[in-house]
Order: sequence, then C-alpha cells, then structure tokens
Amino acid sequence: MSDPFDLFDLTGRVACVTGASAGLGQRAAVVLAAAGAKVVGVARRAEALEQWANATGENAAAVAADLSQRDQIKEIADRISAPFGVPDIVVHAAGINTRETADEVTDAGWDVTMNLNLAAPFFLSQAFAPAMKTRGWGRIVNFASLQTTRAFPGGVSYGASKAGIGQLTRAMAEAWSRDGITANAIGPGFFPTELTGPVFADPERAARNAANTCVGRNGELSDIDGPLLFLCSDASAYVTGQVLMVDGGFTAK
Repeated sequence: MSDPFDLFDLTGRVACVTGASAGLGQRAAVVLAAAGAKVVGVARRAEALEQWANATGENAAAVAADLSQRDQIKEIADRISAPFGVPDIVVHAAGINTRETADEVTDAGWDVTMNLNLAAPFFLSQAFAPAMKTRGWGRIVNFASLQTTRAFPGGVSYGASKAGIGQLTRAMAEAWSRDGITANAIGPGFFPTELTGPVFADPERAARNAANTCVGRNGELSDIDGPLLFLCSDASAYVTGQVLMVDGGFTAK
C-alpha cells in the first residue's frame, strides 16, 4: 500500500478557484495552495485578490474578472490558463444571492444569478475539459447550498440556481467521468461569509440555525478544508456526481 498522505498531495497540479477574494472561495484557494497546487484565483475585486496572491507567494496568480458576463467566459479561461497552464482542478465558489422575494424578482436579478451561479460553472469547466481529457485527470468542484434541496425566504432565483447545480454536477459526471474527470459539489451550511452576512448579523437567527444542526454550531471556515481537499485529490478518484453537504447535519434533521 502506498503512503495514504500521497492521496491528498496536489504537488504539480494547477487549480482555478472562483470567488477567491473572500469567504469560502478564498479559503479553498488557501487550502489547495497549502496542499501543493499552483492556484489561480478569480474574482471581481482585484485588490482583495491581489492581497491573497501576494500572501500566498509564487504559486498563486490573480485574475480579476466578472464571470457573470457569459460572453467573456472563453477569454477569461484563456487568462486563467496563462500563468501555469490549463487547470487540472476547478472550484466554482463564486456566487450571488440577491435575496429578492418571489413578488420582487427582477429580470436583472434573475439573469445575474443564473449567469454567475449556474452558467459560469458549466461554461468555464467546458473550456477546461479538453485539456483535462488529454491528461486523463481532472477535478470539478461546484458549490451547492442548503437551498439545493430546501426553500428559504427570498431565495427564488438563488434556490433555483443552486438546485440547478445539483443536476449540473450529475450531468458533468455523466459526460466526463470516463475521461478521468470527476465532478462533485460541496453544499455548505451556515458559514460566516459576506454572502451570509445578513444571517450572522442577527444573533438570534444565527443561534437558531446552529441549534438546527446535529453538531450544535454553525460552520467555521476550516470545516471546509478536508471535504474540499478530498474532492480535489486522488483520494476521491471513484467519487463523482455527488453533492456532499458540509452543514453540520442541518439537512439531516
């Protein structure tokens, strides 16, 4: 038996992480770099992205881009591939939640949500898939949500996009797994990020959410490390088309 630690070693791999300027996206970028990968972080906020890249060192590069602009995806994919080559690993953590109620959903809010949360993960992965097929190895990790399977107030467009991520993940797995490319998703529970800022700004609401988990607390950024590294490495070679809920058991109750 080979060294089990080798299963999680990403030395020599190239990873792309969207939404890397903050929150779980930035945590993912930090973890993959620590595991040995060269990481390209993508986000709209150039300054925050550059700060992460500078802190990480020579194995990190920043690409400031707006992935909600679908007509720019191919050009963005080329920019991502420029520093280290076409990625072996792509983590789709960028997302938006407009929190528009059903009666208030606008065309603009719907479109930006679907473009960033659902279309970008597919079309960016599609751009990288040919090189992954040639290598016979690739890892796609989408970000699902509690709203992939549950309805929350003010979550019509966001929930629809995240439900779509569940099926997109399965469809990607069906299309590309025979070529060595696995596609899975992580479904975070309540973590303290900018996206969940309104939730954690209400201590009573945050406490209720914690009480509704099996473990009795909300998530901490470090809770994403192990599941993410598992899905991005050789350790998950026979795992594809799955949504792994990292929610403290919230969806189990």
